[in-house]
Amino acid sequence: MQVRDLMRPDPVTLSFADSLDIADDLMRLGRIRHLPVVDGTRLVGIVTQRDLLHAAVSSLLALGRTAERDWLRKVPVASVMSPRLFTIAPSTPLQTAVEIMLDKKIDCLPVVEDGALVGILSETDCLARLRSLLDAADTRQMLPELPPGG
Repeated sequence: MQVRDLMRPDPVTLSFADSLDIADDLMRLGRIRHLPVVDGTRLVGIVTQRDLLHAAVSSLLALGRTAERDWLRKVPVASVMSPRLFTIAPSTPLQTAVEIMLDKKIDCLPVVEDGALVGILSETDCLARLRSLLDAADTRQMLPELPPGG
């Protein structure tokens, strides 16, 4: 199995020039935890839900939602994104991708082909596949054993 078999194609992205209120809206509305950041067509970083939480000091200051949004509108994505990226090609074996995510302790891998972002692979995608494999294994265990040669 390859990364292309499991990745989510055409991920939602942020522009390098966007502000955090846009990231917050996309994450909340789309139930997304990772947003690749592009500058034109070039992948330059990623903003995660964790990055957004670190930036949202409103929880410490007990600001209301309106004040929080006003503050987030002033913070550029570029100031909180993680510029150190680990990317992967669609043709990479899925096992390699999982090993990278475990080794680097990251939750997702942007999928890049010919310099362009073509998808994203997240730990949730991998866990969903694991669940289907476990379900198939359980189903197989419930099937009766066929006699040899039968």
